[in-house]
Amino acid sequence: MKKLLILNFLPVNRDLAMLLLRILVGFSLFYKHGIEKLTGFSNMQTHFPDPLHIGVTPGLIFALITDGICSLLIIFGIATRLAALLVVINLTVVFILMHKGSFVEAHAELVYVYLSSFLCILFAGAGKYSVDNKLFKA
Repeated sequence: MKKLLILNFLPVNRDLAMLLLRILVGFSLFYKHGIEKLTGFSNMQTHFPDPLHIGVTPGLIFALITDGICSLLIIFGIATRLAALLVVINLTVVFILMHKGSFVEAHAELVYVYLSSFLCILFAGAGKYSVDNKLFKA
């Protein structure tokens, strides 16, 4: 009964868990938000929000970097913690300034789930199954 309750028969592999987390949330961010920014950058400049009042183009460029480039870096585990930090900064701005830190706003819970996931990646690192580990193995 104990084995069934705590799933003791499953092996614990934190590195595999980090690989899955990186691939699943990284791919989701890239597929839904990165591709649209990479392919439709010029079209988005007319309606992209500017919550920091730095101009639409700089904000869109930062979002393009985080959603389109950093998400791919995270998937492969290249400069993972730096890429995750940039994504966390972008998502924090979106969650606090655009969704007012509330789950009532449309899609705010998705931003929160992304933010939580990338915060975990930021603090845990890429794990054993990453390019970072191959290049900078301690």
